Amino acid sequence: MKILIEGEKYPIEDLERIFKSAQFYYPQGYQGIVKAVGYYHSTETNELVFMLPKVFMRDAEQTVWGISKEELCQIGERSTSIKHDEQFEWLRNLSVFFYKSLVLYKKKFPESELINYSPTYQLKGLRTTQQYSYLDILLSFVSFYKRNSSHILYKHIDAVHANPKKPKWEKTIRKGSPILIDDKSFIYDRVRTKSKAVDNEEDLIIYFLSIINYFNEQHSLGLHLDKIYPIIKGKRFIELKKNGLQKLKKIKYRYFTDMLKSMHSLCMIFFSQYDQASAKVQEDFITISSYNIVFEEMVDRLFSDELEEKSVGGVTLSQLKHNLDGKVIDHLFDHTSLLDDSRIFYIGDSKYYKSGTQAHDLSRYKQFTYAKNVIQYNIDLLNDGSRTYKPGLRYRDELTEGYNLTPNFFIYGYIDKPNDYSLNELRPNGDIVPSFHFKNRLFDRDTLFVHQYKINFLFVLKAYVTFSTDAVSKFRSEVRDTFKKEFVTYFSDSTKCGFEFYRLKTEIDSEAFINQHFKILNGKVYTTSNNEILLALCKEEDDKKLLQLLGDFEKHTIQ
Repeated sequence: MKILIEGEKYPIEDLERIFKSAQFYYPQGYQGIVKAVGYYHSTETNELVFMLPKVFMRDAEQTVWGISKEELCQIGERSTSIKHDEQFEWLRNLSVFFYKSLVLYKKKFPESELINYSPTYQLKGLRTTQQYSYLDILLSFVSFYKRNSSHILYKHIDAVHANPKKPKWEKTIRKGSPILIDDKSFIYDRVRTKSKAVDNEEDLIIYFLSIINYFNEQHSLGLHLDKIYPIIKGKRFIELKKNGLQKLKKIKYRYFTDMLKSMHSLCMIFFSQYDQASAKVQEDFITISSYNIVFEEMVDRLFSDELEEKSVGGVTLSQLKHNLDGKVIDHLFDHTSLLDDSRIFYIGDSKYYKSGTQAHDLSRYKQFTYAKNVIQYNIDLLNDGSRTYKPGLRYRDELTEGYNLTPNFFIYGYIDKPNDYSLNELRPNGDIVPSFHFKNRLFDRDTLFVHQYKINFLFVLKAYVTFSTDAVSKFRSEVRDTFKKEFVTYFSDSTKCGFEFYRLKTEIDSEAFINQHFKILNGKVYTTSNNEILLALCKEEDDKKLLQLLGDFEKHTIQ
């Protein structure tokens, strides 16, 4: 197995030995730059190659495992088997989750031009519409063996002890212990025989276990095989690969149980790769040149809800969110407002960088532009007969003409612990960044804030391929509360957000007060869903007329 990392340089001669063509890298003099992310297998070398995302680089020199990219590339050639090296226990988990994430994305977006994959193995006469890559076959064999190893052992014991022919009583008495039935009778639970019983299932099981042993030796899988059946190895196995398909066809009708029929089908798929009568596939692969799209899709499954097809002016939120090329611009979900119990959209953007990198100014401009589009969509609904996207979703207050706070966030994938797939490790990553037209108008539609978070990439990877609907719902509930809590904490601290909050006293006629001082209060006040008038006073506020009005307000804390 070889492991390369996207965007990294490797000696061109090494890449030429690994790949049959240059479609997976850019030649650059004596070096080549890996341009794809994905999986590759050559039948000539029988070597698995993974091109991992750049998030697996910790810095310019070291990978997240604390070794260089050159050491990582040669990991399969270590003198010590990987299965005996605790430092590399991650390898099997990573290869499975990573590969399955690519396959899942391919199934979800089969027409996407971003995906590049080969015509993989097809077996004549068996699920002719199904495609199998080498790794599909390997994973299927391993999974089947783990599920049925005890049953295979039982089959062997049953075949040895069943239907004894020509009992050899001397050996039976000498080797066995009788079971007393009564004072005069006893039986032997195992009768030794002169001739072995015919086991019609033995051939198939031997072929299956020989293939498992082949995978085990080729890829250091660490599987333990009981030596209950003779294993075909070496030159005999090479010959078996050539004629195994014909042998299986001759014994096909011996098997009736679901387990044995499935075993036969798996062996047929394996041997079909080497059948001389079939077209031989020299390589199979599934790669993508824009892995940021896959990362966005993985994060979006965890964070976003299904969007309702509610349109205004012929435009839906789904159209704002998804581009025709499959790119998901942002992650979108509605959750409790920062100011009251109404709802508001939280708008996020996942950033695909190397571990530890942050978004630049251009990304912030794009994020704020998209947030303004979402705000305008909801205002258009409001202007179109006072419609709302959902009950309780509230963007603008009619009395003050102030706008609800719209939470925005960036989410970065990172890897801190290369063996950790279970914890999301979601945490703030940098300061909240503001954007505004008027610095002292918090409730203006152009005043926006974006928080920054990082999340364990390996958690996202595993969750994408294994999480059930219930698990995703539980994660969403927890993480949304986290997002709100972090924003509320920020706005509760005037030294961080730059604002102090006040509430109009209840004895004052709010409508008359707002109408009288509208120009002074414009963009600085907002009516909550429970009819409280909030004032956000900028700490740098120098409007004397506004400061004189503070006597009509009392201190308030966002919580």
